Amino acid sequence: MAGITSDQRHSRQLASSLCHHISGLLGLRWELRGREHLEKNRACIIVANHQSSLDILGMFDLWPVMDKCTVVAKKEIFYAWPVGLAAWLCGLIFIDRMNSEKARSALNTATKEITEKKIKLWIFPEGTRHNTGEIHPFKKGAFHVAIRSQLPILPVVFSSYYFLSAEEKRFDSGHILVTTLPPISTEGLSTDNVEELIEKTRSAMSEVFHATSREIQQSLSVR
Repeated sequence: MAGITSDQRHSRQLASSLCHHISGLLGLRWELRGREHLEKNRACIIVANHQSSLDILGMFDLWPVMDKCTVVAKKEIFYAWPVGLAAWLCGLIFIDRMNSEKARSALNTATKEITEKKIKLWIFPEGTRHNTGEIHPFKKGAFHVAIRSQLPILPVVFSSYYFLSAEEKRFDSGHILVTTLPPISTEGLSTDNVEELIEKTRSAMSEVFHATSREIQQSLSVR
């Protein structure tokens, strides 16, 4: 993983602008809470729930707040254009979920630089997207990276995509609450604590996911 150059930063700003425009055309409004946790100039491992390729639009909507950030995403995202185009412009780290050794190597390569240059590393730990009203079990990779580098976990939660249904072939305009939770320290933890860290993170994210999803639904019902 090369350093974030001025050209890459320009590309990421361009991608952010492109995705913001796409969100506007689709009628999607992303509302950020916990901004103060996201804008701090520090290295951390961001973990976010994964419901759809629309997550990339939400992520890039937050890009001006995060500034120095890079992202690990499954290679299938590349083919979900125009979102995939924006991801490619930003130099996302695409991994092959079917090749765990290569995926692990990509994460290990990224770790040293994000620590030295205070870059945020964004990972979707569910791996496979699920728009089912739940946050599904997490894979361990992000948490091993966080513990090995002693970097905090920064949870980011997207409320439910109530406006999207593959079964009904429905895509409406929508309002999404994006909540950044306080960082979860990994200081002093070892690989023996991975499961505990995963459970702590997922539990906190699930609670916020259900609360913000209910809040959005209630606001719709009173309109």
